[in-house]
Amino acid sequence: MSETFAARAAALDTADELADLRKLFTLDDGVYLDGNSLGALPRHVPARMQEVLTREWGELRIRSWDESGWWTAPERIGDRIAPLVGAAAGQIVVGDSTSVNVFKAVVAASRLAPEGRDEILVDATTFPTDGYIAESAARMTGHRLVPVAPGDVPGAVGPRTAVALLNHVDFRTGRLHDLPGLTATVHAAGGLAVWDLCHSAGALPVGLDAHGVDLAVGCTYKYLNGGPGSPAYLYVAERHQAAFDSPLPGWTSHADPFAMDPGYAPADGSVRGRVGTPDILSMLALEAALDVWDGVTVDAVRAKSLALTDFFLECVGAYAPEGVVVPVTPQAHAERGSQVSLRCVDAGITEPVMRALIARGVVGDLRRPDVLRFGFTPLYVGFADVERAARVLGEVLSEVSGRALDGVLGEV
Repeated sequence: MSETFAARAAALDTADELADLRKLFTLDDGVYLDGNSLGALPRHVPARMQEVLTREWGELRIRSWDESGWWTAPERIGDRIAPLVGAAAGQIVVGDSTSVNVFKAVVAASRLAPEGRDEILVDATTFPTDGYIAESAARMTGHRLVPVAPGDVPGAVGPRTAVALLNHVDFRTGRLHDLPGLTATVHAAGGLAVWDLCHSAGALPVGLDAHGVDLAVGCTYKYLNGGPGSPAYLYVAERHQAAFDSPLPGWTSHADPFAMDPGYAPADGSVRGRVGTPDILSMLALEAALDVWDGVTVDAVRAKSLALTDFFLECVGAYAPEGVVVPVTPQAHAERGSQVSLRCVDAGITEPVMRALIARGVVGDLRRPDVLRFGFTPLYVGFADVERAARVLGEVLSEVSGRALDGVLGEV
């Protein structure tokens, strides 16, 4: 059986139009399936950072804000991210963390909403920070927070809905939510749609402009490979920019920041999303990392992502002992992001399984109490990686679940 899957993997790798991109990354002999938490390092980034440190900071120093383009980096890099999420130039600014940008987006959206609307809907299954911040934003703006499962949004929106904060891909299960349909539903009710793209940008088409999204946020250290803690981004649709009222009106979003005017006058365009001094070192590392996308289409990435996850699910079905893990990531392509999550029927084996996998060179992660997560970054993950990961997983599950069963029987 393993020979058959290995042969298929080799054939798929030979036909893979993105296979050559793997050499652009720093990888070892293991299988790295945690790019949905932290993307791999593009090989050329250290040299670029050496230049930034020695010449731009070391020699030019303060002059680099102008001569090296430091000051305009947030908008320039935003324009490079824009095609990856289906946005025209001038609508994305890079800076701050995802959490800070969620706060900006939710509060600003509530201020853009029609008067009399006092409810903020939030994905009840969201990554915790989004929920924390939505709750804080609701208290701050006098709104009522309404947690709701994404599938229940059509029945939850109404004349009191100001904003809906939703996740494009669920961080735990890998489920892809219906961004076009849910955005249209929120709009039909008269509200604004804010999307968290952390687990979709760089892995699948988003279509922010095409689907009329109002505001969106996302991180850059997952599928965009920007590095640990790399700055996030904020999308504000052009039609909202003139009225966008940020709850964090910092000096770099002022129309004339160096006037040092005590009165705040917002700049035009996406610059309004800026707050304080940009984190230049991590921002320029991100800018360099984005070079790996030159000539790559998101559609090609999506096609490979689906092929990788299809193959992994098939291999797991063949290699894993029956009844030990159950996929919680949807089988349907229209409902699947770029990760596969497996639920351990015995929650107690989840951590031992992941520890054993990592010890054998297959790196994924887990979400307590019972979910094993595997992220598939099409730019550097191949089909041989998939087959090996599933095979090792099958071996580990057999060993760990067997020991767990022995322990139970020994207590009887």
